[in-house]
Amino acid sequence: MIRLDDLALFVRTAALGSFSKAAREVNLLPGQASAAIGRLERELDIRLFARSTRSLRLTEEGRRYLPFAQDALQALRDGVDGIRGDVNCLTGTLQIAAPSDFGRNLLLPWISEFRRDHPGLDIQLSVSDQLTDVFRDPVDIALRYGQIDDASYVALPVAPANRRVLVASSDYIARHGRPATLDALQDHNCLQYRLRGRTYDRWSFMLAEGPRLVQVSGRLVSDDAEVVRRWAVAGEGIAYKSWLDVSADVAEQRLEVLLPEIAGEPTPLNLVCPHRRQFSPAVKLLHALVEERCRPLERPV
Repeated sequence: MIRLDDLALFVRTAALGSFSKAAREVNLLPGQASAAIGRLERELDIRLFARSTRSLRLTEEGRRYLPFAQDALQALRDGVDGIRGDVNCLTGTLQIAAPSDFGRNLLLPWISEFRRDHPGLDIQLSVSDQLTDVFRDPVDIALRYGQIDDASYVALPVAPANRRVLVASSDYIARHGRPATLDALQDHNCLQYRLRGRTYDRWSFMLAEGPRLVQVSGRLVSDDAEVVRRWAVAGEGIAYKSWLDVSADVAEQRLEVLLPEIAGEPTPLNLVCPHRRQFSPAVKLLHALVEERCRPLERPV
């Protein structure tokens, strides 16, 4: 069976006219290069080079075989390029998982634009707050909030400075008042989020002296973060949300930021892949687009 490395070495040796020069290109010894060519000659049952102590030249058979070897190697390169896709003509299917609010309110129109720019690409978008296992679930990439400490994943930062903020509607504030301290949150209806059976009723803040956990309570709990945001907009209580998820609500005065002088919990957004080799042209372009769109939305710390 012909080895591809031997075939590539034959093409470079023919171009350079030297075993030693071709060997140096691929970190081999001249004797190893000569042995590889000898192995190829035995497989083909022809003599490719006429050797002497002072010269190396192609035989007639070698000259006739060279263009076939070049075409074969080029065909393999073209095949790899075709699988990876031309960035200007992406094809195939890209499976994406995203959190509830971010997926519906921000990512959805960006995906539509991305799809219009690359009509040959099929996109499957899964929107859920349940954490996707990129190794087992049918997804290529996942957008995730929070620190990625698992070394088995590869994470590309999208919005590394993103944090949580306390928000409420002007209607809620008019009826119940504006909390002046973190301790005052205990006197308010705090909208809570549940994930995998765990209710997040201890909110973390970053004070000058260190992290501070505040126990909160409220009568409304949901396992969908988008529902929590809608409750806040409807005046049902105070929510503690990713800034990216409520930035439009604050800009359009549907929500107000409470205690803005207190830094919220860091909630970086990352694009996660199981392996670096899955950073296809489509993934790289989508990452660049989402990162570009998130940058002007990030709130100054």
